[in-house]
Amino acid sequence: MPPADTSLIPWWKDAVVYQIYPRSFQDSDGDGVGDLRGILRRLDYLKRLGVDVLWLSPIFASPNDDNGYDISNYRAIMPEFGTMADFEELLREAHARGLKIMLDLVVNHTSDEHPWFIESRSSPQSDKRDYYVWRKGVDGQPPNHWQSFFSGSVWEKDAASGEYYLHLFSRKQPDLNWENPTVRREVYDMMRFWLDKGVDGWRMDTINMLSKPQDFPEGRPIPGTRLTEGQPLFLNGPRIHEFIQEMHREVLAHYDVMTVGETPGVSPAEGALYCGAGRGELNMVFHFEHVFLGDDTAERGKWSNPPLALPDIKRVLARWQTGLHGRGWNSLYWDNHDQPRAVSRFGNDREFRVESAKMLCTVLLFMQGTPYIYQGQELGMTNVSFESLDHYKDIETRNAYKVLREEHGWDDARILAAVYARGRDNARTPMHWSSAPHAGFTEGTPWIALNPNYPDINAEAAEADPHSVWHHYRAVIALRKALPVVRDGTFTLLDAEHPTVFAYVREDAHTRLLVLGHFHGGSQTCRVPAAFVDGEVLSNNHPVLEGAGTEELRLLPYQAVVLRAPTRTGVSRPE
Repeated sequence: MPPADTSLIPWWKDAVVYQIYPRSFQDSDGDGVGDLRGILRRLDYLKRLGVDVLWLSPIFASPNDDNGYDISNYRAIMPEFGTMADFEELLREAHARGLKIMLDLVVNHTSDEHPWFIESRSSPQSDKRDYYVWRKGVDGQPPNHWQSFFSGSVWEKDAASGEYYLHLFSRKQPDLNWENPTVRREVYDMMRFWLDKGVDGWRMDTINMLSKPQDFPEGRPIPGTRLTEGQPLFLNGPRIHEFIQEMHREVLAHYDVMTVGETPGVSPAEGALYCGAGRGELNMVFHFEHVFLGDDTAERGKWSNPPLALPDIKRVLARWQTGLHGRGWNSLYWDNHDQPRAVSRFGNDREFRVESAKMLCTVLLFMQGTPYIYQGQELGMTNVSFESLDHYKDIETRNAYKVLREEHGWDDARILAAVYARGRDNARTPMHWSSAPHAGFTEGTPWIALNPNYPDINAEAAEADPHSVWHHYRAVIALRKALPVVRDGTFTLLDAEHPTVFAYVREDAHTRLLVLGHFHGGSQTCRVPAAFVDGEVLSNNHPVLEGAGTEELRLLPYQAVVLRAPTRTGVSRPE
């Protein structure tokens, strides 16, 4: 049960977060790259939408090998994005509007152009050698055969010393050595630097990879899975909770901030260790079970793009809803900067783009947890199909092309089809602000090509249309904030095996809600629990609700409905 005094409820439990990918959000100076002053220009738009927290993907100095996730100076702003004065103005203006700012904490690795690494690789005797993970090879080979997330070995040989440094991602992203207490102190001091400026929280990149087994065992290959050899060994490593508890004790406990950890490979039980009440770690975690569904058994992981089955999605999300209820706190998301567009992956981005985008909004935002909306999701922005790989900028995509072609014999058509479906650049094309040239994103040449459908899908048109996806998001955000049951109530999944309807009940001592989401382009009759037959329709993404007031509703293509039960009599399960 929630505290009787609502002032004791952490503010982030009522918040809705909006993720901004700065490079693609809004350009203010015509260089084709989004920037901080562009974000400043759009604060009123975000306030009108009703969100509370703006999560900025990395804004720090970087050579951009991995679009800012390779940081060369943690205390400087990327020059393309602006200056520290620009950031401080953005922070002030956001706070003046009641909006909070959350930054990306990327401390599993740095750029190889960070002064720490430059000094570290200068000599085995350097006092910063131990800031990173260096190992000698074995008989002229790397220390083990782990494979990086971006293809190839996790070990890069340094010609000068003959030793190898560890990089779980790009070779230009050497891993920090969290076993070194001096490294941890450096990170904590950097975190205080930003929190003392007034930053309101951290999204923590790959936070469950900080601790690695120091003997770097070979591990066991898992054929046919998306897990590259060794990954199970460096996820949730031997000292990970010790490190995060120390971070909390030294830094986070002294500020009123929100924290969310990116934790691939965790179960609800493991997630509760990271965000459980009283553990002194994080507020919540991002799990990946629903966005990785099927990838672990596919021929080439996500690039094979295995089909999704709604019962599988329901089971995953329900397991997290019930598994963390009363034990921790959920984060809720369909997509982000690393995932394809939600309406293209989970909905129908062709005949029923508007309906399915609204349905996905409803199904997600009525669950328990803090919702994360990725820029353009509120417009129903879609995946993009560039004609050539030359248009794609993402390092993961470009590396995958080489591997899929050279090692697995895929032709260009097959590779491009996979990229259209699952490539990270789907989410990184510029934000659609209007039907003006370059979608109002820039007066120059965009750093990456636009999705050509921007004349039809853009913020200016969406705000002017009361039936748009944007207005549905705005209404649902307001509704969830007005209903404490969404924050505090239990979650009960109904008819787990139904192939097209996602139905669940949210309930507390005062309110019961029935949420129905139809994941199909046809019509579907749906049995309504008796307690909701005469229920009030709180939300509906179609102009009609066929069968309202009866025991059977006829759900239209991608229809989403929320009913509030009129009484407190028992809740019946559907037949």
